[in-house]
Amino acid sequence: MKQIAVHDLREGLVFSHPIYIEKTSMVVPAGMAVRQKDIDRLQDWGIEVVETEGAPLGEDLAERPSPPLNQDTSAISNAERAAMRDDPKKILSLADVKEPSGSYRNYTGLISWLARVFSYISRKVPMDIRFIDGITQRILKTVREERDGFITYILGGEVRGHEFAKSSVNTAILCAHIAMEMKFPNHRIIQTITGALLHDVGMLRLPPDLINKTGNLSKEELHHIQSHTLYSYKIVHEELAYPEEMGALVLQHHENWDGSGYPQGLAGEEIHFGARIVSVADAFEAMVSQKPYRNSMLGYQAMKNLLADNSRRFGPDELNAFIKIMGVYPIGSIILLNNGSMARVVEVRKDAPLRPKIAVLVDATGKVYKQSQEELIDLLNEKNLFIVRAINPKELTKDAI
Repeated sequence: MKQIAVHDLREGLVFSHPIYIEKTSMVVPAGMAVRQKDIDRLQDWGIEVVETEGAPLGEDLAERPSPPLNQDTSAISNAERAAMRDDPKKILSLADVKEPSGSYRNYTGLISWLARVFSYISRKVPMDIRFIDGITQRILKTVREERDGFITYILGGEVRGHEFAKSSVNTAILCAHIAMEMKFPNHRIIQTITGALLHDVGMLRLPPDLINKTGNLSKEELHHIQSHTLYSYKIVHEELAYPEEMGALVLQHHENWDGSGYPQGLAGEEIHFGARIVSVADAFEAMVSQKPYRNSMLGYQAMKNLLADNSRRFGPDELNAFIKIMGVYPIGSIILLNNGSMARVVEVRKDAPLRPKIAVLVDATGKVYKQSQEELIDLLNEKNLFIVRAINPKELTKDAI
């Protein structure tokens, strides 16, 4: 393949063959004009060289920029457009993607930002995808600086509202951990996080009554729900103009390792690497989150369910990486020890998943420890202590939580 320096690319160039990163990750399909957003994304990823078997055909002068956010569009009413003009807070701005003070505010801020993105997508209002890319960069920065950042919030489930956006942010955070554990290059980590944020965006095009139905789905309703992967592909690749590689990720996130998934029945390594990661993270997030049709599951029970998969749904490498990150008892899990004390898991060990570091909340005598008084114990060094089971936080006294 020929190598092309990213700084030599310019908006409007059309190539006879696809443009790739590292010969496998497609950036721009053949015959489609290079967009400035493609160039910006490559620069954000730190990519200096791309590859192609083709040659530039010229510039596509018919390419038109996306209309501004306040431009008239039939997807929204006149009243909504007026409200957007009058209230600048309703207009997406890159300036909004700034670092809030405090980890919890950072987490809730990400959810709020993504909820606004989803609002625009659901109404088919044009938007700048750099806003989505900004959310991706914020997640990546936080996970790199604080490896256990947000995991407690995901398992705690204290945040209420924007449930769809929260689920997508949670999945993206977990995917960031998995991709980093698997030592992916930077551009693939970013691609996986962005794909995780948008993997279920096709749900926005389905009737809310169908999505929130609590009873059994008919065969027709199930097929309708499964069509969300196709809608996700069209939104991500056609409406938001992300590369085909990103479209493949969201299209395939319900494919199963044994070939029993949908929509294409792909198996094993036929499935996009990012889709395999999203599959694991999405399944765990769904189990530990409150849903209209069931209660949330303990982190420990969710991990047990994943471990029992036996290479049916999940790729073994992706699942093993997730287990190393989360441990059998994920951070924040409340556990009962063999001496009768209760504790919270504060650090997991990749080499000893059953022997995490813990903070005692209620000791064997019944004494309750406040957070500032918690006794830290490394179970790897305390051979006489072991975990009996995970317990529901509701079993603790109010003072111990």
